[in-house]
Amino acid sequence: MTDELKFEPKTLTVTVGDTVDWATTGAVAHSVTAYEDDVPDGAAYFASGGFDSEPAARQAYPEGSVGPDEGYSHTFETVGEFPYFCIPHESGMTGTIIVESA
Repeated sequence: MTDELKFEPKTLTVTVGDTVDWATTGAVAHSVTAYEDDVPDGAAYFASGGFDSEPAARQAYPEGSVGPDEGYSHTFETVGEFPYFCIPHESGMTGTIIVESA
């Protein structure tokens, strides 16, 4: 997550069981927040701060923010596409994790 307000890479393909690590590399804090309605059926919701839902993450922000030199990790156990965003920079800072079977 960069000061240019983007996730690098914007799209990442992983295998079921892989853990994705996000890190803030600049001075601006960000969040990693799944679009709840787009999480595949049966998959766990994810958001930095450990929130159970998108509304909870949005309401609590800046709690759950990932500041400079901090990170957030999530292990993906379900095949599918997982779009996500940064709460304060949602207008341009989005990404997708694509999870494929092993």
